[in-house]
Amino acid sequence: MGDNTEIITGDIPELEGCMPLQPEEVTTISPTTKNKTGKCVSSSQKIMIVNIYKDIISKTPGIKYLDIINRIRELTGLGRDTVKNTISQYKTTKTVSSPNRKRAKASLFDKIDDLDRTGLRRTIHSVWLKRELPTIDRILFDVNADPSLPNFKRTSLYRVIKKLDFVFAKRTRCSVLTEREDLIVWRRKYLYDIRKYRQEGRTIYYLDETWLNAGDCVDRVWKDNTVLSKHDAFNKGLTTGAKNPSGKGKRLIILHIGSENGFLPGGLLCFISKKNTGDYHDEMNGDNFKQWFENILPLLDPNSIIVMDNAPYHLVELEKYPNTSWKKAAIFEWLSSKYVDRERPLSSLLKSELLAISNKMRPDSKSYVIDNLAKDNGHTVLRLPPYHCEFNPIELAWAMVKGYVKQNNTTFQIDDVRQLVNTAIERVTPQNWKNFIKHVIEEECKIWKVDDIMDDMIDSLEPCIMTLTGETTSSNSSE
Repeated sequence: MGDNTEIITGDIPELEGCMPLQPEEVTTISPTTKNKTGKCVSSSQKIMIVNIYKDIISKTPGIKYLDIINRIRELTGLGRDTVKNTISQYKTTKTVSSPNRKRAKASLFDKIDDLDRTGLRRTIHSVWLKRELPTIDRILFDVNADPSLPNFKRTSLYRVIKKLDFVFAKRTRCSVLTEREDLIVWRRKYLYDIRKYRQEGRTIYYLDETWLNAGDCVDRVWKDNTVLSKHDAFNKGLTTGAKNPSGKGKRLIILHIGSENGFLPGGLLCFISKKNTGDYHDEMNGDNFKQWFENILPLLDPNSIIVMDNAPYHLVELEKYPNTSWKKAAIFEWLSSKYVDRERPLSSLLKSELLAISNKMRPDSKSYVIDNLAKDNGHTVLRLPPYHCEFNPIELAWAMVKGYVKQNNTTFQIDDVRQLVNTAIERVTPQNWKNFIKHVIEEECKIWKVDDIMDDMIDSLEPCIMTLTGETTSSNSSE
């Protein structure tokens, strides 16, 4: 029977913590204001639904299910789906659940990809290249006028740019966007080092990870609008067009390394993802990357440079030092083999004191597992500055690989996609890589020029700056 004709019969089990209503209580309940759409329904409201439900069927055993739902809606002001779902849950589990008030909501910064972030950064730098000040309104206009970038509202763009570690600086009456000083220093050092290594004639390898889904294909195809149906296509000896994937399907994680001589033979790592997360970086870890890295080191030219980004599995420290998340016992054990103070034994110290001692023992610069492996094999690791994937030519190689796979993916089967990946990688020639690296060098020169212009223009303005933190400095502060 459907909802309109279902008859409630049989005994209804008691809900723990739920007190049955007395007959006179139902008649005295007055209708309440309708629950707001999207508002969480509390466990007490659900218990009230169950109480009323039990009271109604005890007095009128032959009542139709839909009439019960409507009666409860009148008495509680709650929606039909809420009432039906609560009763269904109670009949199945003999209890009701509390609402989940915390809903994970992805931020706009997480929704846009690395290419969009790079495009935003390039847009801001393009204003500096024109020797103009990049105010938020100017950036908003340029970004929304660029068809390759998403459209933003002013406040949304502000939040995204702030997440990209730009600083909103105010000088005199003109507010401009500049970048954190430590990131500028990092970028400047990287550009200086990469130029030096090229002049030395050392082979420079670039590595990176990417992903592909079994359902990835081209977004747009030509469609014959004269074919009206499958039957019509059959009669005309035609087709209804390309088959669409049913979903994203399984995911391939791909890791490779290359230089101006092309992708390194034997450097490909390609496997099926086992995690259903939005970020493919979750699939890799320090152990997996280390094992792959150890295998490719003997394949590299002597005295090479290895360029990589700052993914967590690239930054596994050679020795972990205590931090606030460590238990006191773990900090004590770590210090026991390294620190001796006869006047104040470790067992008498507080956790904060143990942490203070361990922090003094921390070296000025971190030592990473990958860097030491490369050094032991005669190579040097060079890390990209944050948010600058345009400095890595393998990103252009990945775009070429993905384009080929999407154009030729017709089965949407993961094994076929894996074979397409292998074929696509073979199609990326050394000449392609030389062109990619040439483009990257042009980008590096452009950013070098941006930094010079930015430094010159900001220095020429009145030396009064207020950052997002609200701190204010002035050359006239002593007056």
